[in-house]
Parts: sequence; C-alpha cells; structure tokens
Amino acid sequence: MKPSIFSQLSRWRAALVLGFFLIWLCYSISPVFSQSSSSQVKVFESAWSTVNENFFDPNFNGVDWEEMRSQYRPKAAQAKSTEQLAEIINQMLSELNTSHTHFYTQNEPAYYQIAGIFRQYLLKDLKPFLPNGKLEYTGIGIYTEEFKGKTFIKAMINGSPACSAGLKVGDQLLSVEDKPFQAIQSFIDQAGQKIPVQIKRTPESSPQEIVVTPKVFNPATMFLDAVKDSVEVIEREDKKVGYIHIWSYADPKYQEQLEEELVYTRLKDTDGLVWDIRDGWGGASPDYLNIFTAPVPTITSIPRDGVARESQLQWQKPVVMLVNQGSRSGKEILAYGFRKYDVGPIVGSQTAGAVVAGRPYIMPDGSLLYLAVADVFVDGDRLEGEGIIPDVRVPWSIPYAQGVDPQKEQAIENVLKAIIDVPQGKSY
Repeated sequence: MKPSIFSQLSRWRAALVLGFFLIWLCYSISPVFSQSSSSQVKVFESAWSTVNENFFDPNFNGVDWEEMRSQYRPKAAQAKSTEQLAEIINQMLSELNTSHTHFYTQNEPAYYQIAGIFRQYLLKDLKPFLPNGKLEYTGIGIYTEEFKGKTFIKAMINGSPACSAGLKVGDQLLSVEDKPFQAIQSFIDQAGQKIPVQIKRTPESSPQEIVVTPKVFNPATMFLDAVKDSVEVIEREDKKVGYIHIWSYADPKYQEQLEEELVYTRLKDTDGLVWDIRDGWGGASPDYLNIFTAPVPTITSIPRDGVARESQLQWQKPVVMLVNQGSRSGKEILAYGFRKYDVGPIVGSQTAGAVVAGRPYIMPDGSLLYLAVADVFVDGDRLEGEGIIPDVRVPWSIPYAQGVDPQKEQAIENVLKAIIDVPQGKSY
C-alpha cells in the first residue's frame, strides 16, 4: 500500500525542520568553537613570543624558532582541551633541548609549587586564576612516572597523606574512586575525606584498595614541613646515622633547617649523615656547602653553673650525598662542589643535567611558562645536559619496588663504613 500524500508531506516537513535545526545548531555552536580556538591560539602565541623575547640564547640552540611557530600553531588551534594544548606547547619547547623550559597548567602540582617558589613576584597577578584566590591545592603528596602506559609512584613527600595511608614507592596506581588517577582533579574538594585508591603492588597480584585522606597543600610551607618530617636517626652496628631529605632548596629556610638539625637538635649527636637531595626543586646556593667545608672556631660558653659547653658550628663527621635524576639545578651545583672539595662520596644515579637559570611567566589563561633566561657555568664548566655522575652508582627500577629504596640503603652503608674508617680523635 502506497503512503498517502499527507504522509509524504509530513515526512518532508520533518526533514525540513530537522535541516533548519541542524543549520541553526551549527551557527549557534560555531562561535564557541571559534572562541575556544582563538583562546588557545592566544595562549600559544603568548608562549611563543615569551620564548622569542626572553630565551637566554638568541640563536635558540640552533632551532629555527619562526619555523616552530608555523609548525605548531595549527596544532594548537585544533587542541580539544587544556591538556592537549599544554602537550603541543611542550612539544614545541622540547625542540630547544634546554632544561627549565616547560609549560605548566593548573592541573599539575608542579604549577602550584613553581608559583609558590616565585610567589613574591607572581602572586598578585596570579590570584585571579587561582581557586578562591589562594595558592594551594588538594592532593596526597606523591610524584609519579609513566612506564609502558602505566602510572607508578616514584616518590612520596615525607609526612604526606600517601605516607600515612601506607602507599609505597613502586605502587601502580589503577584508579581513584573507580576513575583514572589525576594528580589534581582526582582530589578536588576532597580534603579530609576518605578516598579509595586502587593499586597493584606486584605485576601478578590482585588489585588492592588503600584508603587515603587528601589534604590541602600550601606550596609556601609544604617542603619545609617535609624536610622536618624526613629526619631520622638510624641505629646500626652501635652507630647512629642521621638522615635528612631536602626536597627543595628554593629558599634559605631549608638550609637553615638543615643546620639547626645538625648543630642544635635531632642530628647533632649522630655519628654520620646521609644528605638526601633527590627529586623536588633546586635553587641551592653554593655557600650551603660551608657547614661541611668552611673552617670555623669552636665556641665555648660557661654559664653560672660553671659547666663549660662547646658549640661546633661545622659538621666534622662523615657525610654522604644522595642524588638521582630528579636532583636538578642548584642541587647539582652542590653536588659539583661536594665532589670538588672532597666532602664525601656521592651515591645514587646521575643527576638531571639541568643547570641554567629559569623564571616563570604568566600566560593569558593563568598557565605558567617556566623559561631558561640565563646560561650557567660552574668554575667555567657547563653542567647543562651533563649532570653529576655518582661515585657509587645504584640503579633503581621504580615499578613494583614495594617501597624498597636501594639508593638510601647504599648511602647508609657508605656512612657506616666511613664512621668505622675514621681514626679516633680525628675529624672526617
């Protein structure tokens, strides 16, 4: 039976209505796409221009910087998200083959940490882009690395929620509340809440759930808190080995804390020291070595009780420096001097080879471009791209490490050996 003329007209009418709707939809949403694309291009152009005007090498390490603009600008215009745009900009920046040159978004803990380091110069202009205008983020205090498409815990900040919950370095992160792990987004508005994190501890084991309670991190104070929480006195073979982890050296207060621990408080009576400068941020001044190298007089004070008390403001006992590929910038300069002045052995893995001077710039969307603005030489040597090779190399595979830290263990062994080898009555 053929459809009636009225039925055919109804179908045509429906088709026309649908067509007009699709045309209207295209016109309605196209400004959004256009605006998004325009915004992305604006951020891209700002990043490119900042490099063009401020990168320390006017020859851009031999890279045709104008060509980079032509090559990457169309990709930036087509980016579907902030993460994609950041990836494209970072691909372009990687062409310069220089450290201290990276594009950070608000979806990364490093964004807030960099802003915290340079808060004196950035905070006023950065406030409009920060949640509630505050320089803080919610997280669990871990560093991660990708290996064959899987995410593993590379390091955990001392005293962090991750440490308290029993997570371990080497754990594979499967999910957070049944969703893929994201360093910032997984924990937004979750401070103080019990959050299930799915992990695998070995390749063959079944997934297990660890409940973690995220907290709000203040980048201006978090690393000093971590340094304090890192201090240990390890007793072995009737000896006391002190340990401290300096996560950041981007403020004199971290060195002040080290010196206070060594001279006055928890580490002053130990027989040797492991000075851990792995991971985190650089910023160290070369004169931080003075507590190990500079000769200073011994001060004797005699109060009313008549008891003489000596204060030695220099560490004259064995010390081992612990480094890895996350030891960068000013920390590498410390490692260079530590070796030059024969303070003690360096243990771990080769440092980053990231020794230029950088500073952050705010982009139109509040993202940060961290850029190398000056080349750096140490005693005439350029460490950029080279790094410091340890005296005692200790390889460490992070995936499924189950919290075992062979580099730290080797450093402790080296300190113990040095303590035993030091003749009685002599300084190290």
